[in-house]
Amino acid sequence: VADTTEKAAYIRFLVSNAAAGSVIGKGGATITDFQSESGARIQLSRNYEFFPGTSDRIIMISGNIDEILRAVELVLNKLLSELHTEDGGDAEPRMKLRLIVPNGSCGSIIGKGGAIIKSFIEDSQAGIKISPLDHNFYGLNDRLVTLTGTLNEQMRAVDLILSKLVEDPHYSQSMHTPLSYAAAYNVVNYAGQNGGGGKFQNNKEERTNSVTIGVADEHIGLVVGRGGRNILEISQVSGAKIKISDRGDFMTGTNDRKVTITGTQRAIRAAEGMITQKVSYASERVADQL
Repeated sequence: VADTTEKAAYIRFLVSNAAAGSVIGKGGATITDFQSESGARIQLSRNYEFFPGTSDRIIMISGNIDEILRAVELVLNKLLSELHTEDGGDAEPRMKLRLIVPNGSCGSIIGKGGAIIKSFIEDSQAGIKISPLDHNFYGLNDRLVTLTGTLNEQMRAVDLILSKLVEDPHYSQSMHTPLSYAAAYNVVNYAGQNGGGGKFQNNKEERTNSVTIGVADEHIGLVVGRGGRNILEISQVSGAKIKISDRGDFMTGTNDRKVTITGTQRAIRAAEGMITQKVSYASERVADQL
């Protein structure tokens, strides 16, 4: 029997944008330390590349199982220390860890009649929940597996789940899928690339449309970004053109600036999603500080 601990493996989970910064560290110092300490490779999706339907970035750790477990523990410890500097409670904190698992591999950790997942919950004492597949996102074939518990309980659950997933051929195949889910939003590129783009002109999805949405004046800076960085990014990733009304030019009866998005329906949807994500992330942060 081949020793699974030596097999190349990987694990992906979500980190909030703020937490991602603390894992990366100044100039990448923290992530570099974690990589050399664990022997695993640690990658993060880029600043605006979130898991669809969330405002969380994706962290992917690859190596053999022991290296991965060491790296996961370093990352979780770091996140815990960030979380619990404020409340200084004595009880061992319980955290939520959301793993990204390809839909096709979920069966192998659920088991017949849920037998495997039940045994994992008993063994690790962590809560383990598997989300339904979110059909709102075209091309999304991953589900979230949420582990709730103390650091030790979570680490045990990660160990059990990972050891099981490594045996699943479907899981190892999806090791090389890119970290970015931009493709899930941004299907519009494919039509242009297969050379048949012209044929689709009469297809509603491919016709150029224009949509105007309102964004609160105080949030417009988030959409534009420093030196126009964000708006450029949104435009490049979605394939839509984005124009923002001048200061003081509001949607009738509101304090919302007009943001006009022009492109195919898909491009507009993608751009709109990215804009609302930037804005809702900011409002969540404000709510957290209240």
